[in-house]
Amino acid sequence: MDRNGRVERIVILGGGTAGWMTAAALSRSFGRTVAITLLESDEIGTVGVGEATIPTIHWFNELIGLDERDFLRETKATFKLGIEFVDWTRPGHRYFHPFGHYGAALPGVAFHHRWLKAQAEGSDVALSALSLAARLAAEGRFAKPVGDARSILSTLGYAYHFDAGLYARYLRRLAEANGVIRVEGRLRDVERDGESGRVTALTTERGERLAGELFVDCSGFRALLIDGAMGEALEDWSHWLPCDRAVAVPCARVAATTPYTRSTARAAGWQWRIPLQHRTGNGYVFSSAYLSEDEATATLLANLDGETLAEPRTLRFVAGTRRRPWRGNVVAIGLSSGFLEPLESTSIHLIQSGIAKLLTLFPDRDVDPALADRFNQLFARDMDGVKDFLILHYHATSGREEPLWRHCRTMPLPETLVAREAQYRRSGRLILDGDELFREASWLAVLNGQGVVASGYNPLADALDADTNRAQVQQIADVIARAAPTLPMHDDALAQLIGAG
Repeated sequence: MDRNGRVERIVILGGGTAGWMTAAALSRSFGRTVAITLLESDEIGTVGVGEATIPTIHWFNELIGLDERDFLRETKATFKLGIEFVDWTRPGHRYFHPFGHYGAALPGVAFHHRWLKAQAEGSDVALSALSLAARLAAEGRFAKPVGDARSILSTLGYAYHFDAGLYARYLRRLAEANGVIRVEGRLRDVERDGESGRVTALTTERGERLAGELFVDCSGFRALLIDGAMGEALEDWSHWLPCDRAVAVPCARVAATTPYTRSTARAAGWQWRIPLQHRTGNGYVFSSAYLSEDEATATLLANLDGETLAEPRTLRFVAGTRRRPWRGNVVAIGLSSGFLEPLESTSIHLIQSGIAKLLTLFPDRDVDPALADRFNQLFARDMDGVKDFLILHYHATSGREEPLWRHCRTMPLPETLVAREAQYRRSGRLILDGDELFREASWLAVLNGQGVVASGYNPLADALDADTNRAQVQQIADVIARAAPTLPMHDDALAQLIGAG
């Protein structure tokens, strides 16, 4: 094919995590066959609270050729085995959403149906006792998964907590080494073709002109290209996800690392706690309809482990999505494409999900609209799936009586979530599409954790002898209980990995 038909110049507007992840991935994938320019201003701060991730991060780190030891050292990262939810279902209650799998891969019916059958027939093995990740997290331990399916370690999954600012800086070094040109400055004008409406160039306040055939909008909540130039409005989801503010503050580390993120429900939202090597990240995500910023800040400052290391700062946002994050020759990635609060640490996943789709559907210079349509369909599916999963946390609460929680408990739900919850209550089945981000173990953890209980299970499980099935479920819990104390404490495992070689 004639090279002239190819995109030869990509312009990325905005740095931060989204901009530099995009630049690192595109430059790694295209080498120097495409010229990539990134425009960012040191004067414009980045959100920088996306410090917790989910296991899909491994795909991205492999794509760009990241060395894990290097990455852990450079970003002050720690390991994450899941998320602990405190006081969500009701005050005094806690549960754990682990990474990896429950139980073991046994022939026949899905493992959780074996557990449900055992429960119905008198077993008292708790769901959490069937997750090695949950057990290790509770004991402050960490181990990496192994490939051998006969080992209980094969059921583990893990992600990271890291300093988002350091991560962006690290990715910038990699991207610039691969030929990405960074231009310092602020956007002044967007030039567009009069006939097609496509963007042709960005002009900086200093008068520099950055021309390209494809433009990636990583300008955060401001969405300067996708909304400002292309007019793609945000679909507001705040009737389902009413939190619209976050106040964030780092504090000193005071104890051994907990290898998980903690989310504690508060009167008008929830508080995050993210342990890093050098500090602990904290924030209170809340609804301004139910709480003032001053009250939220006071609550957060009263509930920290150690002394504060900076002034608290407040972020304002609206939960929602853009139905067409790719319009014309502009692709929005990161906060410019939509925003879902960090309750399940999906922000960085949604960035890399956008990048993965862009690489798969990468256009020629004519920017085939069918590729954009496909991108938009897939991205909408991602956002809708995560949205439903987040709403479940807010909706399925039984013992919180503050106004926000009463509103969430009684609000109308998306039909997709209503159907999924009803099917699980009725039959224990989790009806998931193949490309959904949150898999069976995640839905199982949160449904059960939030008090949504299955009254049935797959009839196929009745082909199993009741005593044998109960014994096998118990045996897996026993293997996990025996294995956990033999594995290293998180900080020892991290020190060994960082120090190795």
